[in-house]
Amino acid sequence: MDLKKMIDQVVEFIGSNKDIKAQFEKEPVKVLEKVLGIDLPDNVIEPIIDGVKAKLTVDAIGDVADALKGLFGKK
Repeated sequence: MDLKKMIDQVVEFIGSNKDIKAQFEKEPVKVLEKVLGIDLPDNVIEPIIDGVKAKLTVDAIGDVADALKGLFGKK
């Protein structure tokens, strides 16, 4: 299993749908199984959940940084 590929797939799907993102925050296992279409053991699903959360956080920080640059006239 390619965990990075799975994480990227889930992040892309969640990023395109705010309702799914909210559901992921409440029920990450259920969302992962829905997006990936497979039932994974806990020892595999936990690192994917952690990776998705980390990537979403990094993306959000990048969005904030871009917005701040716009406030100061930098692009």
